[in-house]
Amino acid sequence: MTASLTDLAQVRRPIDSARGLSNAHYVDPAVYDEEKHAVLGANWAGLATASDVPEPGDAVPVSFLGQPLLLIRDKSGQVRVFLNTCRHRGMILVSEPGKIDGAIRCPYHSWCYGTDGRLVSTPHVGGPGHNTHEGIDRATLGLIEVRSHIWRDVVFINLSGQADPFEVAMADVMDRWAEFDKPLFHGGPESAFQLEVNCNWKLAVENYCESYHLPWVHPGLNSYSRLEDHYHIEARGRYSGQGTLVYRQFKGEDGTVFPDFADLSDQWDKGAEYIAVYPNVLMGVHRDHAYAIILVPDGPGRTVEHVHLYYATPQTDAEMRSTNAALWKGVFVEDVFVVEGMQRGRYAEGFDGGRFSPAMDGPTHLFHDWIAERIEAYRATEQAAE
Repeated sequence: MTASLTDLAQVRRPIDSARGLSNAHYVDPAVYDEEKHAVLGANWAGLATASDVPEPGDAVPVSFLGQPLLLIRDKSGQVRVFLNTCRHRGMILVSEPGKIDGAIRCPYHSWCYGTDGRLVSTPHVGGPGHNTHEGIDRATLGLIEVRSHIWRDVVFINLSGQADPFEVAMADVMDRWAEFDKPLFHGGPESAFQLEVNCNWKLAVENYCESYHLPWVHPGLNSYSRLEDHYHIEARGRYSGQGTLVYRQFKGEDGTVFPDFADLSDQWDKGAEYIAVYPNVLMGVHRDHAYAIILVPDGPGRTVEHVHLYYATPQTDAEMRSTNAALWKGVFVEDVFVVEGMQRGRYAEGFDGGRFSPAMDGPTHLFHDWIAERIEAYRATEQAAE
């Protein structure tokens, strides 16, 4: 089934009569290519974290949706994202993470760029010994910058350049967690890990949105934060997820706890929330720590999950951070067999996209509806341009 043939009408129905996205949206390369533009490229998608480039001059090459990008903190301290290609002949500029001490130098013909993207040197461009030419306007040949914004340390990008400003597009979710709008500190190397999962990226979002699976997939977590202790978070067309009324604060062997984020309301004494920030960022907040998971698609059937944990103060116990990360990794690993199983199930030609539990699958249905809405809008734009 090609992208032009997928039927989205049934997805957009009310939950009690809707069906999920069809198999093609999980296994068909043509549909995946359409979603790259309609969903991931047209909206604010998570790329990496600002903590990946902590110091001025730090640079990390990143591949996203097949595009070579460069994440860099410039000499003034601003985090930027550029196309990782020289404006001369398209050579990849930076191949390995590292520190840019001077300029970004192309290894092919040695054109050089400042960390702010300006083209600053073009050796021999006018012939041997002539480093300028009237036909080469350096002011117009800086690196191509990708629109970016940092929220809760996540570097969001808008590849199309057409999305509303981040503060407008994400106003609702930012307002929901306004109490947490204060400094947060990455826990360091022991607080970051990756999971490589053989599933379409959307399945990871769908699973994260709902608590329905807790008793069977997360029995340890469900033993104290039970299914009945959870509530749905449903913001149609914006975000969705789940919350719990019973958060059990992590304690070290001597009873020590992580410091709380300051000035939180009573809601967070025992509560926590977990939201899918559409399209590809999963976030969680608690009184004493938070996390972000950036889902990086690698084709229709593979996803790399980049997990980062954060705390309220820059100095916390390293052993406690390591244990906390291991606990969360254990929870996230428990989901792997589920999302990989659903991916394999999507090769069943007779499967019709599935149904939603009207009582339990509201957050996941909203995600399907949002995907369908974005694709419909993209198709309408493409048709109008023909």
